[in-house]
Amino acid sequence: MSTVLFDEPGPKARRRIRVATVLGTLAVVALAVLAVRQFAAGGQLDADRWQPYATWPMWRYLLTGLGSTALAAVVSAALSMAFGLVLALGRLSPRRWVRGPAACYVEVVRVIPALLLVYVVLFALPRYGLDLPLFWKLVVPLTLSNAAAFAEIFRAGILSIERGQTEAGLAIGLTRWRTMRLIVLPQAARRVLPSIVSQSVGLLKDTSLGYVVSYGELLFSSKVLANYNGLLIQTYIVVAAVYLAVNMSLSKLARTLEARQRAGRTLSGRSSARA
Repeated sequence: MSTVLFDEPGPKARRRIRVATVLGTLAVVALAVLAVRQFAAGGQLDADRWQPYATWPMWRYLLTGLGSTALAAVVSAALSMAFGLVLALGRLSPRRWVRGPAACYVEVVRVIPALLLVYVVLFALPRYGLDLPLFWKLVVPLTLSNAAAFAEIFRAGILSIERGQTEAGLAIGLTRWRTMRLIVLPQAARRVLPSIVSQSVGLLKDTSLGYVVSYGELLFSSKVLANYNGLLIQTYIVVAAVYLAVNMSLSKLARTLEARQRAGRTLSGRSSARA
């Protein structure tokens, strides 16, 4: 069975994946146990060093940083998806002068680290008179970087739609653009929704690059807080737990959506077989 972006692994591949998962989990647990022992030996687990994180002012400050992270992630995701959809349609265009630049952008930007784009916006653009506000110094490079990934997701979703759907739209008198907008894109968007959520998880983690431009997102806020209270290890452990909770929730959402889509395709296949 194939999904939009990959083929389902066979029995041998699934066994290898399970073995690798078990070994990886054991290695992580071992490292965690070693870290806890080292922290305990250094007095980092003493109650007085964790007590400040049981107070509301501390959490209010961290939640403010989390709100800034969420704002940057939401704006970047919205702009990336819009730009990515344009790129995907460009790559599928029958016109070479449209298809070529879109493909070139996607292939080049996909191999450029997002951090490098942040440095370009931060240091290169101001030399040419384009000094963006702090918020956009983070959002613009994240948008440019993630748009290429979203473009490939949307393109895969569009290509997964049966050709007969497009032919049916053209047969009833719709233009190619209206067929794409009214018939193909809504179905493609539903199919790639789990992949969109998964990519959004990566984008949320990329907002930590706001640390470079001094944007007050969660990681930068944790740096300021650790410098203030001197609890470096405790602060970063708490912030890591916050990131873990948010990203695991989004990943769970992606898996749930994918499972529902898979169940829907199975039921649809059975209904077609009975018919």
